[in-house]
Amino acid sequence: MASTGQRPLSVGLFLPLWEESTSGKVPAWTEVLARAQLAEAVGFDSIWLPDHLILRFSDAEPEGVWEGWAVLAALATATKRIALGPLVACTSFRNPALLAKMADTVDEISGGRLILGLGAGWHEPEFSTFGYPFDHRVSRFEEAVTIIHALLKHGQIDFDGTYFQARDCELRPRGPRPAGPPIMIGGSGPRMLKLTARFADAWSRDFHAVNPGLSSHSPEDLAAWRTRIDAACTELGRDPTTLERTAAVYVDLPIPPRREDWGALRGSPEELAAGLRVYAREGFTHVQLWLEPSTSAGIEAFAPVLHLLDRG
Repeated sequence: MASTGQRPLSVGLFLPLWEESTSGKVPAWTEVLARAQLAEAVGFDSIWLPDHLILRFSDAEPEGVWEGWAVLAALATATKRIALGPLVACTSFRNPALLAKMADTVDEISGGRLILGLGAGWHEPEFSTFGYPFDHRVSRFEEAVTIIHALLKHGQIDFDGTYFQARDCELRPRGPRPAGPPIMIGGSGPRMLKLTARFADAWSRDFHAVNPGLSSHSPEDLAAWRTRIDAACTELGRDPTTLERTAAVYVDLPIPPRREDWGALRGSPEELAAGLRVYAREGFTHVQLWLEPSTSAGIEAFAPVLHLLDRG
């Protein structure tokens, strides 16, 4: 997952699949495709898609969302180099054995470019609207990731849990990588960090995971997260250096429309590059960037930052 060449860390682009501030509409597939291909052309290392079903907040109208795995499979055929992944797939939305099979299949379609981001979910309205239980989310996640990890890494499992079963289950055929795509877990609570240390190849700090009183882009905040995930690894007897660290980052670009008060990294291309180098210095090897605006114009406006990072 780490970048190559002089770039100090891999830089991914998060593509929202819901209604946009610029247009008030969900981007059409043709626009999502154009943005993904532009991201690949200007030098992004990865593309990340949300895994939501509908967004409902009390102070706004419901927002529609395209289904992320269908879009991932389509992008796997429409891109050539760039890595792809969900940020992150909610393990409560699909049977975990089926999710493992979906991941191996998309990895096959992409030629081994999938990064399997997993999480427990957080937006209760979409759970209730689509009929998924919201209780015991971390316990459900633990059983789900146990099944997914075993199937991807070893090809089989016989599991009878409280929430999920996978009896004499085998993953066949296998995708292009014998141990499947790398597993990345997004979570910030103590139990989720321990599950990350136990099962994941990489950890992702969520957009909203901020230590009180600290800027989410400061060396102090990033060092605090590094200490926390290191401690989880040490407690489970894992060498912390074997777990890759990634971070989801808001970026506000100097083009309209501007979005205020959302904790974004902002400034000139030189300032944005310097801000991302802070992540690299603090041990983060991959970032997933939510650009505002998340349009083709926004991608083009960010391209100079990638060129600056390529200089080291």
